[in-house]
Amino acid sequence: MFQTYTASTRPDQGPPRLALLRAELARRGLAGFIVPRSDAHQGEYVSPRDERLAWLTGFTGSAGFCVVLPDAAGVFIDGRYTVQVRDQIDLGVFAPVAWPQTAAADWLREHAPKGAVIGFDPWLHTPDEIARIEDGLKDSGISLRPTDPNPVDSVRKGLPAPACGLVRAHPLALAGQSAAEKRAAMAAILARNGASACVITLADSLAWLMNWRGADIIRNPVVQGFAILHDDARLDVFIDPAKLAAIAEEPGVTRHVPDGFAAALKALNGTVAYDPATAPVAVKSALAHGIALADPCLLAKARKNPAELAGMRAAHLRDGAAMVEFLAWYDAQDLTALTEIDMARQLETCRAATGQLLDLSFDTISSTGPNAAINHYRVTEDTNRRLQSGDLFLIDSGGQYADGTTDITRTLPVGPVARNRRAAYTRVLQGMIAMSRARFPRGVAGGHLDALARYPLWLDGLDYDHGTGHGVGAALSVHEGPVRLSRISTLPLEPGMILSNEPGYYRTGAFGIRIENLIVVREAAPLGENRPWLDFETITLCPIDTRLIEPGLMTRDEIDWLDAYHARVLDEIGPLVSDPARDWLERACAPLSGSE
Repeated sequence: MFQTYTASTRPDQGPPRLALLRAELARRGLAGFIVPRSDAHQGEYVSPRDERLAWLTGFTGSAGFCVVLPDAAGVFIDGRYTVQVRDQIDLGVFAPVAWPQTAAADWLREHAPKGAVIGFDPWLHTPDEIARIEDGLKDSGISLRPTDPNPVDSVRKGLPAPACGLVRAHPLALAGQSAAEKRAAMAAILARNGASACVITLADSLAWLMNWRGADIIRNPVVQGFAILHDDARLDVFIDPAKLAAIAEEPGVTRHVPDGFAAALKALNGTVAYDPATAPVAVKSALAHGIALADPCLLAKARKNPAELAGMRAAHLRDGAAMVEFLAWYDAQDLTALTEIDMARQLETCRAATGQLLDLSFDTISSTGPNAAINHYRVTEDTNRRLQSGDLFLIDSGGQYADGTTDITRTLPVGPVARNRRAAYTRVLQGMIAMSRARFPRGVAGGHLDALARYPLWLDGLDYDHGTGHGVGAALSVHEGPVRLSRISTLPLEPGMILSNEPGYYRTGAFGIRIENLIVVREAAPLGENRPWLDFETITLCPIDTRLIEPGLMTRDEIDWLDAYHARVLDEIGPLVSDPARDWLERACAPLSGSE
């Protein structure tokens, strides 16, 4: 269960592996190949077998890809990984490429040989993704070619076996709806869209639809498999039978081995829907009469029902108590004698002490000083840093429980902290409060709200290179699409959707700040015009460190919100913690207004 801290790849492994891949591409008559960080289920996290990008380049971030050519190899990363990628790859053979500022097609136009044929694995890319690259390559003479088997797998030694985690049932009391009811509701969507069937490839969609929870992917209780849902609610599921050893057969669900999936797709009659944003290209190619339609499970899964919301609230109470035990411990230590790994292990111990922790929801980001400026930093024995007076310590973590998934970030002082760092912390906090207090009409999307969290930072010329929030699953993936708080999101927010609220600020080589709570979209009380309004309920309950606040920057409304939040934390978490932690909690939740 607990996190390991040994680095799994080294930069010096990259050059010989790149040479092996280039030789294999030349043997196949390819001028290049695209190596994504993805699997056939398009999950953010992948099994060891699908860690092709990390194996080749050394880069272990959760998003990115590499384009390999005879004389160049670009590693495409977004702003979260600008620092990390340079620490993990051999810059003598791999070149970091800022993405999406530079598209794959633009880079290929500049670096690929004339008439180059670039291979890609049709099981690892979506139709939308390949279409964007091909559109960008029009009239260039450069073409893409589906390539099977994957040439990276052909040159890897000791290729890991496919993931085969045991599936467990997710109780109806927590799911709030039976699998049969879900299949019927999704089948009705197919019928309304003129489809006789649809293909489901997302691992979290399959887990949600069947009320299953799996163990194929570390930190994410998803179930890797494929399914075909018919308009009469029958389901054909293609999955290793060993995974379902503890699951009884269900009426209307027929199990098949995974090897039969491609043939079953080709044998389908009628109009079959596939999601061009999430399904593999290979699925689209196999269908005789395919139509593009968003995975019907996506929005249904995002709109949590009352049972799912109750489970998430219960999980956050339990997790909040564990966080308070950790924070009380933190303040009792000689911090300069401790390291990032010490902090992560202690927090894991506090969560495990609940007796209900199934797993972490992601590898804990335990970071201090310059390491905290790396958005998705993962501490290893090689990077482990001791806390130093004057630094900021950032810990972003979460737990997987049977009833819910948590994700919380707090930034803490290590002794006295300089005023400019406290001012930046206050601006981040103001942004988090602004989003927490947001009130908006139906039809508003995450892209409309993203600026609320950034505006206080913008006032001081500051910003951050990640979205303000991501969707969160109910006892599922900690990062769940399609909803998010991001300037590029156009999906309207709806009641029951759970998102993170996590503005930040990062100064490379110096410090990082992030404060994160989870929030739920809900119906708001009537106000003003007679139209439906929405707002957010905060479900994360844990003190926000007030020692780093510059009170003179805060408005009265912001102080009132923080005091009310801390009063709620004390009221709901106080009875759940030990006596020493309760004493600490009372001090941590003292009203800011009382200190003026």
